[in-house]
Amino acid sequence: MCGIVGILDTRGARPIDREALRRMNESQYHRGPDEGELYLEPGLGMGHRRLSIIDIATGQQPFRSADGSMTLVFNGEIYNYRALRDELVAKGHVFRTKSDTEVLMQAYQAWGEGCLRRLRGMFAFALWDKGRQLLFMARDHVGVKPMFYSLLPNGLFVFGSELKSIMTFPELSRELNPRAVEDYFAFGYVPEPNTIFYNAYKLSPGYCITLHVGDKTVTPRRYWDLPFRPHAPRPEAEVTAELAARLQEAVLSQTEAEVPLGAFLSGGVDSSAVVAMMAQQGKDAVITCSIGFDDPEFDESTYAKMVAQRYTTRHHAQVVSKDDYDLVNLLAGLYDEPYADSSAIPTYRVCQLARKHVTVALSGDGGDENFAGYRRYRYAMAEHSVRSKLPAGIRKPLFGTLGALYPKADWAPRVFRAKTTFEALARDLVEGYFHGVSIMPDRVRDELFSDGFRNKLQGYRAIEVMRSHAKNAPTDDPLSLLQYLDFKTYLPGDILTKVDRASMAHSLEVRVPLLDHTFLEWVSGLPSNIKLQGGEGKYIFKKSLEPFLPEDVLYRSKKGFSIPVAAWLRGPLRGAVREAVLSQRLLDTGIFNERYLRHMVDQHESGTSDYSASLWSVLMFEAFLRVSLGR
Repeated sequence: MCGIVGILDTRGARPIDREALRRMNESQYHRGPDEGELYLEPGLGMGHRRLSIIDIATGQQPFRSADGSMTLVFNGEIYNYRALRDELVAKGHVFRTKSDTEVLMQAYQAWGEGCLRRLRGMFAFALWDKGRQLLFMARDHVGVKPMFYSLLPNGLFVFGSELKSIMTFPELSRELNPRAVEDYFAFGYVPEPNTIFYNAYKLSPGYCITLHVGDKTVTPRRYWDLPFRPHAPRPEAEVTAELAARLQEAVLSQTEAEVPLGAFLSGGVDSSAVVAMMAQQGKDAVITCSIGFDDPEFDESTYAKMVAQRYTTRHHAQVVSKDDYDLVNLLAGLYDEPYADSSAIPTYRVCQLARKHVTVALSGDGGDENFAGYRRYRYAMAEHSVRSKLPAGIRKPLFGTLGALYPKADWAPRVFRAKTTFEALARDLVEGYFHGVSIMPDRVRDELFSDGFRNKLQGYRAIEVMRSHAKNAPTDDPLSLLQYLDFKTYLPGDILTKVDRASMAHSLEVRVPLLDHTFLEWVSGLPSNIKLQGGEGKYIFKKSLEPFLPEDVLYRSKKGFSIPVAAWLRGPLRGAVREAVLSQRLLDTGIFNERYLRHMVDQHESGTSDYSASLWSVLMFEAFLRVSLGR
């Protein structure tokens, strides 16, 4: 685990500025405080910040081949590196170290781009092949590890683990991409492959790049996708037994480390499942870490203790005040671009706690996407059932009219808040799902943006992100399609981004066994009706875990890792929100409609409407301008 950076001169072999490379590398010091090395040759510079996990003695980077023809920087872990090493040794390869870094390099030497089909792990890497004058880059299957890049106007191709590394170059334009701004205020993050800036990009999960010296464009290529190939029908008991065995194998594959290793334990199904499988291995007691809240509405620590006691883990818990809102400016600096998931605050705190006890922590992220655990899947399928019973010619005008006429009633009980449902029913499956997950519906963004900014968008809408993925989806099953959309958007753009930045801020490596790509491939082939069954999300997953976890953990209502944002914005953050949201800094961007900003603040403060998600996203956008851009 580490941070990587690099500079390639695509126009030849101009000398690389060592100081510029050093600045890039040191901007990511937090990702790897153990070591920091640079490598330069004409036309190329690479840097690496190391957090030592495996082969501590000899795993230094940038790593060079024995003959000096190849140089590699690599962030992540290759979990099957021992098996690959044995295969390569059998082919005649000789190794100088015991590191997965050298295995990765020699795998590329043996199989070229085909090595990606053999890797099992989380990774982002760049390999310079001097003889062929090319740079080869790749990001892991689901996007656990990040990679940012830009081809600058001066012909330098720059890349790094975080956006801040390439922001050290003044040649990188700070002009905001209007489409990325629209995406942010719809999703709460900027989805791959874009960043908030023109000409700066994220390498998408499951993609690679081959860039030759002399190339004037950068063209990412997909090397993997989630297949959703259906399995043959089998008895439920056989499926649950195989699921548990595959889960245990995925967890076991990610427990190698030469440093203290533990797990997050929230008390939810997914993290509890990971801890249960770690405990089956019969080694030392599992080290577990959890955050509790001083408000019972948000606290799950009782269930975390239940699992910790069952498996006699070495449990560490910390209670956080529900008013733990002092991280807004710090978070803006961590994420480098607007990011509006408020659960980044408790995630930061649990990583902070874990780092006091371990260097590597296993997480339960991915369970909801794998097994349809989010409530929104249940709502979307219920809406889809209604849609399928009515012709579009009747459904769209009927529910479109009802949605337009029905008042927005955030203050009312959920049964009376039908406006969003009517609006969703007037749409097709993809647009309805987008409408449900958006932090700001289309009608709110229309009001939020100024006339001038809407003109810059030239008709672009954030729904196009989901439509482009839906067009390429390898399944026509409605639920599987929605899961696929989350794997392409929410999982890498929100969840994995949140965990990567929060953990790396504390030099903590986080591994996600539920996102092991071989496990994902198998799970994707399970019938959707045993993932979501009778309104029960994760049905088959929970069934497979019944021998391992208490019923209270498996079958209680999901709380999620949330914080009381709405109350904060009406209470202790009230003044700060009004000052930030109505600031000249925001108005000077030309993006916002001042009248509507004031409307949201006034309506939320009075309790007339709940604009907490919208206001939080504006608050974090203002913090991004102030902290990351210094405006």
